[in-house]
Amino acid sequence: MKLNLVLLAALSAAGLVACGGDNTPVAATPAVPAIPEGTTVTLALLETTDIHANVMSYNYYSLAEDTSLGLERTASLVKAARAENPNNVLLDDGDTIQGTLLGDLQAVTKPIACTETLAVHKVMNAMKFDGGGFGNHEFNYGLPFLSQVTNTDFGIPGVSKPAGNCGAPTFPLVLTNVTGVASGKPIVQPYTLLPRTFSAVKPDGGKLDVKLNIGIMSFVPPQILEWDQKNLAGKVAVTGVQEAARQYVPELRGKGADLVVALSHGGLDPSSYSPKMENGSYHLTSTGIDALMIGHSHLVFPKGKETGAAALDASFAAFPASANIDPINGFVNGVPTVMAQSWGRRLGIIKMTLAYTNGKWAVQPSKTTVESRGFKYTDGATNIAADSGIAPLVATEHAATIAYARQPLGVTTDFEMSSYFALAGDVSAIQLVNQAQLAYVKNFIATSTDATIASYQGIPVLSCSAPFKAGRNGPTDFTDVAPGASAAAPIGLQVRNPGDLYLYSNNNLQAVKIKGSDLKNWLEASAKQFGQIDPAKTGEQDLVPSYSTIYNYDVFYAEDNALTYQIDVTKPAGSRIVNLSYKGKPVADGDDFIVATNDYRAGGGGAVPGIDGSKTIIKSPDANQTVVSNYLTAQGAASGKVTLAGNGSARSWRFVKTATAGPVILRSAPGHLALAKSSGLTAVTAEGAQDASGFGKYTIDLSK
Repeated sequence: MKLNLVLLAALSAAGLVACGGDNTPVAATPAVPAIPEGTTVTLALLETTDIHANVMSYNYYSLAEDTSLGLERTASLVKAARAENPNNVLLDDGDTIQGTLLGDLQAVTKPIACTETLAVHKVMNAMKFDGGGFGNHEFNYGLPFLSQVTNTDFGIPGVSKPAGNCGAPTFPLVLTNVTGVASGKPIVQPYTLLPRTFSAVKPDGGKLDVKLNIGIMSFVPPQILEWDQKNLAGKVAVTGVQEAARQYVPELRGKGADLVVALSHGGLDPSSYSPKMENGSYHLTSTGIDALMIGHSHLVFPKGKETGAAALDASFAAFPASANIDPINGFVNGVPTVMAQSWGRRLGIIKMTLAYTNGKWAVQPSKTTVESRGFKYTDGATNIAADSGIAPLVATEHAATIAYARQPLGVTTDFEMSSYFALAGDVSAIQLVNQAQLAYVKNFIATSTDATIASYQGIPVLSCSAPFKAGRNGPTDFTDVAPGASAAAPIGLQVRNPGDLYLYSNNNLQAVKIKGSDLKNWLEASAKQFGQIDPAKTGEQDLVPSYSTIYNYDVFYAEDNALTYQIDVTKPAGSRIVNLSYKGKPVADGDDFIVATNDYRAGGGGAVPGIDGSKTIIKSPDANQTVVSNYLTAQGAASGKVTLAGNGSARSWRFVKTATAGPVILRSAPGHLALAKSSGLTAVTAEGAQDASGFGKYTIDLSK
């Protein structure tokens, strides 16, 4: 017996063992070298978020190159970051497939077949993403389409993926807080482990390859059930982010996760936790995660480190010290946190060092840095070049989208519809949207065979819409629909223009029945976009401190400009609306109105007091963008054109006149002072220097 043991030991030492009853020696699995105590590994977690189908550096609405955005340029940032950090993992935080005419073309107008792959996924596959999550806009095109393009069977009755393997991301997707109503199970794997081999440094300075397991989770806002009710009602349920994380973080750890990363498609809200929070990312920091990658708000966190980086966004600057949020260095309650803006304009980089201590890897907080890197990170002036390998991958899809965008609608205009000065009173890009919505609702009521709907005849119908493209995504993010060149050779409106006027193709038209008190509260909620102006202050004051929620600035309209109101920006938010009247009479709290809007707002989006879905009376099957397009086509059939007098100059609101000791400014795209003056905006008096983000700084004289 001792001889056999000695022989076995000798064979083992020689790397040979016997397999079962077979006496033929075979090679043994090499022993994994022990990791010396104190060994360190430095790695980079890289994030993209809110790509919104911006693959190319191109604006399909203006049919022009836009070098300030695009995944083809993000790819260059990724290459540079990987060269700096050989140990890296590239992750995406959702809102990837929807947001441009390219996305709409592939999902709605000419849906791709199962055998095809979305253009944005083609590029992400080529960039070798390691993992990804979901955002709220992933659900806009419906569950069947999402099932196909992710090649995932959601296990939801009535939602089937085409047979076989569909074109999809070649990297794993996770979704932690969404379950099927029927099954009670996650519709997508709630997490995954990414096993990676990284180069480490031993205490003696020598190199050693080590294996790390990186766990990733993904969270979406619970509001998807409201925003995409038509697609999700009765099919899925959403768990609060904190509850879902606390359920699965221990599982990830138990399965060997050395690092847990949360991909949270929500901003930072440090108020008391609620499972229904839209921006609950802050509260994930208490669940045992190691790194937090966030999105949804389209902001930069932490503040850009490039020379001349834009000032800290007002929403971050206002955080109380007690929230323990560091927007300069990128930490939330001590957890490294990054948000890489949107549209591929930045790359989030969390660089971490882990030390091997007592048999496990431990994060070294003092050796962790966070960066939201933009295209100008090298010198603060020059945009990074696009990765030349990206454009050929999607050349066919890009050309098809341009051709689609150029299709005529059969109507011309005699005025420029823009949103450059929408927050100074210009309605040229908003009025036509409101007219289209209002006409739709009035016709719906007038022709309805439903007795309840028909009973609403006689109640005043209003409409509201926001300037969705008004600076939220930088100085190139404004609506600008040019007029026809001349009567003899008009440019004419094209398919691309309704999407410029009404950005969100997924919104469906709805109408709510409200009281005058609701209308006042609604207007007050919209007026929160303005900063409170101190008339006695001699320093510069921003009229609009942040464009991050510009989609909540609803402008109201009534036929014949029957609704008028004023906004007093010297007053605190909640008490700014004065002189609200309809047909020359003050609006009473008990007055009835019907308001044409979208399903997002009618269902509670934007947190307008009292507008929570309970007052909805019409749920149209038609998208707002389609309603606008059809209205334009009808105008073309009737008269061949839309005009400034009839469709772009009915201004319902004005500021209360106020003299200020110092300058009040509005940031907008530079070079448009003449347009402001031609639009009759006498309060816009001058244009100053551009700020660090490229916005022009226009002086607003509130006394005019």
